[in-house]
Amino acid sequence: MFARWIALTLAILLTTYLLPPALVELRGDRFIVAVVAALVLGLVNTFVRPIVALIALPITVLTLGLFALVINALMIYLVGLIVPGFVVHGLWGAFLASLIISLISVVLTRMLSRE
Repeated sequence: MFARWIALTLAILLTTYLLPPALVELRGDRFIVAVVAALVLGLVNTFVRPIVALIALPITVLTLGLFALVINALMIYLVGLIVPGFVVHGLWGAFLASLIISLISVVLTRMLSRE
């Protein structure tokens, strides 16, 4: 669990470096904001995402699972609304951030869990 939190924090930091500030940015102490954003994102993914996914299940089935990407973007956008200093500019920024965070997080979690 700790390895996932570290991986998610690093994924958020890397994402803000890869995407332009017009889409996603960290304000203030970047590392602290990324740590808090990772914690809140973990909580949102644990408690809010399953409810939203269940409600959106018919749409997700109709789109052959592609609507799950929109749900991920909404969770990132929600974290941007909750965490001061983690700014997500629009759903397009949230969508790109969710893709990049997911990819980086998976790779880093696998690397950290091996050690």
